[in-house]
Order: sequence, then C-alpha cells, then structure tokens
Amino acid sequence: MPPVPILTVTDLGKSYGAEEIFSRVTVQVAEREHVALVGVNGAGKSTVLRIIAGIEHPNQGTVAPLRGLRITYLPQEASFTSDKTLRQEARLAFAPVLEMQARMREIEQQMASVGSDHLESIMDEYSRLQTRFETAGGYDIEHRTDEVLTGLGFLPEQFDQPVAQLSGGQKTRVALAKALLADPDLLLLDEPTNHLDLDMLEWLEAFLRTWTGACLIVSHDRYFLDRVTSRTLDLSFGHLEDYPAPYGRYLRLRDERMERRWKEYQEQQEYIARQEEFIRKYGAGQRYREARGRQKKLDRLERVTRPQEHDRLAIRIGAAVRSGRLVLSTTEMSIGYEQDAETGERTQLIRTPELEIERGDRIGLLGPNGSGKTTLLKTLMGILHALEGDFHLGTNVRPGYYAQSHEQLRGRSTGSPLSVILDVQPMSEEAARTYLGRFLFSGDDVYKQVSSLSGGERSRLALAVLLLERANFLVLDEPTNHLDISARESLEEMLTDFDGTILFVSHDRYFMDKVASKLWVVENETINEQLGNYTEFHRRLEAAAPPEPAPKPTADPEPVAPPHDDPRLTISSKGKPRRKTSGDIEKRLARTEREIAQLEGRVNELSDALAIASADQDLDAVSRLGEEYERLQGELDETYQRWEVLTDERELVLADIAE
Repeated sequence: MPPVPILTVTDLGKSYGAEEIFSRVTVQVAEREHVALVGVNGAGKSTVLRIIAGIEHPNQGTVAPLRGLRITYLPQEASFTSDKTLRQEARLAFAPVLEMQARMREIEQQMASVGSDHLESIMDEYSRLQTRFETAGGYDIEHRTDEVLTGLGFLPEQFDQPVAQLSGGQKTRVALAKALLADPDLLLLDEPTNHLDLDMLEWLEAFLRTWTGACLIVSHDRYFLDRVTSRTLDLSFGHLEDYPAPYGRYLRLRDERMERRWKEYQEQQEYIARQEEFIRKYGAGQRYREARGRQKKLDRLERVTRPQEHDRLAIRIGAAVRSGRLVLSTTEMSIGYEQDAETGERTQLIRTPELEIERGDRIGLLGPNGSGKTTLLKTLMGILHALEGDFHLGTNVRPGYYAQSHEQLRGRSTGSPLSVILDVQPMSEEAARTYLGRFLFSGDDVYKQVSSLSGGERSRLALAVLLLERANFLVLDEPTNHLDISARESLEEMLTDFDGTILFVSHDRYFMDKVASKLWVVENETINEQLGNYTEFHRRLEAAAPPEPAPKPTADPEPVAPPHDDPRLTISSKGKPRRKTSGDIEKRLARTEREIAQLEGRVNELSDALAIASADQDLDAVSRLGEEYERLQGELDETYQRWEVLTDERELVLADIAE
C-alpha cells in the first residue's frame, strides 16, 4: 500500500514586488518521509518552508495539509525572549501533556475534600486523564527533555540557567530541542545544523534516522542530507524538480537529467538550423512549396527550452612566494583570555604541546563548541596574546586570515563591494567589477551597501578580499558558513589546487574530508595530531571504542544444546554438523553476486523512470514507482548483507584449509 500523503502543495508561487521567486511549485510529502529541499542561496527554500508553516502567504497556489496535521517549524535563527530556565523552555513542547498533569494535581487535591456523592465522577475523570497522560508519555517527559538537551550540547548544570543569558546560537539549539520534543507529524527544519558541533550533529543524525514522523529539511550539509533524507527536491530558477533519492544519488540523477536536456536542446537546434538553411536556400526557387511547408512546421514546433545552469564561483589562488619548509612552530602555549586585567584572573582553553606546520600541510582543527579553536587561530594570527608561550612564523610566510565574523569587512559597512575591492588593491573599476564577477557579484550588486548584504554575499566578499592578499598560509575560521553547496564545492576545488599551506576550522565534514590531510583534535584542553581526514579519524575512533555490553538475562535461561555457530559448519540432512567446503561457498557467492547485478539493474531502471515521472509531475506514477523502488532497494540491501556474510565465511574456510 503506497504511503499516505500528509501534505499537498499545488501551483505555489511567490513574488516580492516585480521579482518572482518561484512559481508552479507542486509537491506531496507522505507520512514518515524524510525529504531534502536544496538549491542555491536566494532560490526561495526558506520561503517555501515559511509558507507551509503558515507564516508567509503565497501569491498563488495552495497548501493543503491533512486534517489535524501537527506541523512544527524551526527557523534558521531563533530569536525569542523568555523568563524561563532552559529546561522549562524545552518542556513547553509538552504543553498539552503538562496541562493534563496540572489538572490531575487539581483533582488529587479535590479528592481530599469532596463528598462521596461526587467522588466517583472525579475518580473517573482522573482515571481517563491518567490513561491519556501515560499514553502521551507524560511520565517520561523529564527523561526525554534531558536526553535531547544533552544531545544538543547542553550540560546538566546549564538546565536551570535562564534562557535570557543564552547566546543566539544556544537559543537556536533550545528551539531545535523544542521542535524535536514536540514530536509533530511534519517537521520543517531550516538549516538545523547551524550552531552544532560535530558531536551534536552526529547525535541529531541518529535521532532523525530513527524518527518516525515526516520532515522537510533545508541544509547545506551534504553528509547530513545523505544520512537523514531519502528524497531530494531541487528548487532552481523558480521551479521545483523532484528526485527520489538521497543527496549523493540525486547529484548523479541531476547530472544525467541535465545531459539529456542538453542533448534534446542541441538536437533540436541542429534540426532548426537545417530547416532554416533549406528555407533560405530554396524559399524563392523551384522548391518554394516544400520550403514553405517546412516553415509552417517550424512555426508550429514546440521549442525545447535552453537548459539553465547556475554560475559557479570562479576562484583560483596561487601563493605569491614560496615559503620555507617550516611555516609555523610553537613552544608549549597556554591559549585563553584574561577575565580581569587588574587581578590577573585568566581562563585557559587549550594547553598546546610544541606544534609545527610544514609547507603544504592542510590541517583541520577539530573540537567541540567553546573548546578554543577560534581563540587558537586568533592567537596564531597575533590578534590575541598567548597566556604563556609563543610561536614563530617561518621564512617568507605570508599569512591570510578569514574570520568567522568577517572582520575583514569591519569598518566598511557603509561601502559597497566595489569600493571594498578598490580599497584593498588599487585597480581600474572595470577590473574590480570583473574580479567581483568571479565571486558572483554582477550588475548593480557591486554597488550594494555592505551592511545590506546577505550572509552568503558577505562570505563571498570576505573571500574575495582574502584572495587579493596573495597569502601562502591560509588560516580559515568556518569558511563554509553561509555558503550554498555550489559555492562550497568551488571553495573545495580552490583549496585542493592551492600550492600553499592551510589551517582551518569547519563543522562541514564533507569539506573537511576534501581539504584536510591531517587533524589537530582539541580534547581535554590539549591538542592531539591525527593523520588523515575526518572520516578516517572517525573510523579509528569507532574501531577503538569498547563493544557495548550484552544485556543481562532477566532470569536463569533454560539449558539448551550448544548451537552450531561456527560459520564453517552447516547442518547435514541427518541433523549433524558437517564442514562447509570452499566450493559450496563459492557457488553461493557467485549466485548472490548475480542477484546483486540483476537487482542493481532494476533499481537503476526504476530510478530513471522515477526521475522522468517526477519531471512530468505524474504523482500517481511517482507513488507507484517509489513504492516498488523502496521494495527493491530493501531487497538489494538484504542481498548485500548475505554477500558480506558469505565473504566472511569464505575467508574463515580458506584460513581453516591453510591451517
């Protein structure tokens, strides 16, 4: 049975004045479905979420949720005032359940004073409330609240802290906790990974993977989307396209679809050119009638629209001079800040060992929020002083610093991108406009006031300023913040080709995997160096983690015969174990591999059919094909598991033979 649609959006359109943001957006979201909404900055993704949430109104179209559907919306930045503590604010997600609890307390007090005539009716009400309260998880509220707050990085000693004392990022995490605890039918999340460190991010992934409600997620975190969603909506050039796949597979489907469109467009253009050449050549000659007929066909021809593709950041950088082998070295340093200059009271965040950075190193700085990563970068850039110890830059080292808060633009808020570039490096206005064009500032964008730029535009302008410095040692603090996925990919390509040295902080695991060749891991107020990128480091952590203890039996088990759990044994027709042979396993492996090949072929065919049905907005076909796709994908996963078991068995048997 196909999943039940809980939300239907039909022909949605939104404009701001004369500027159309999107039009004819039509989509359905089914129960339990986890959907990604992707697109470049400014495409209208947040606007779609706000319209579905009822915060904004469309210029055209309808949003039709299932009757009684409970929707919770999380904005990118949560700005709210509260006189409550952190735990009290999070518990507001359970408002209806807490109202039941309050009424139960009232009834408990009434029981002591009410007469016997009314006691039975009050007891009946109490019993009904108690049943509803228990069904709604009322007795588990405290545990669930503390579990989610802990997962999102709050310490138990912070639970009773007033919300008014929290930072903007912490308030956004409180809002995320409330959204998760509300347990709605449909969760709308706009950049939920903002303000999360890697531990919090992985906790959120695990939470959403097991969450049974539907969700529609806007995010630029590629690993997060791949691990949490199974379907991708692409909002580009004002139109929505549906891909029945998680983000990684969506990229392949999108590229294949774009190739088909370019092929169709080019073939039609060639056909039109041939017809026009014939008409031009024979329009006034003996074949006039044929030329006229061809012209009529051309006039009636439905033209294939030229495919649109987004401009990408065209950023390249080459180090101005080659640095010496040793780029930076430190003594043992104490990194932190002075709380009181008069008393000399200080807070240490990191106590570093002696560190060295060599030419060509690409070091990712990894650690939880508040562990001192930004403070360390500012200290190495000379912006802050070390509490103890010192560092030295090597020969011919030219550092360039990208600040998370875009400090490069401080004091330039009344200027324009054009004036900023001309101020940093004298050049002609035409050259400055061309340079800004590489960072996607075009037309009148170059005259905008810096203070009015969006977060993404400010990030691109800060990068433009940095690259003019021709540094050979780049120190980058969260360079992917506010950048869309396309811009992040361009930045990754630029840094991969950069022939200098890089030290950077990022919470984007994909970016860290692409750029880093080693890590500085901040833990227990010190730094440990790890070779490899984030994924390699994470695998080593998982391999070193102790196995979870087996659950203790609740009662003495009945004595049973020892099982034949040696994978090298199988059961004969007489019930006795016999040793498997490598030939048995090889046959089963070959058969399983043939099944995998057949299933993969059918899954790929279905995926292409789904892509075509989605492009045609054939919702019935999408539903039918999607159900079959999920069934086959599940069958393929099970077959892969069988293949892995057989592979392990073969290795054991071969090892046994070798003995």
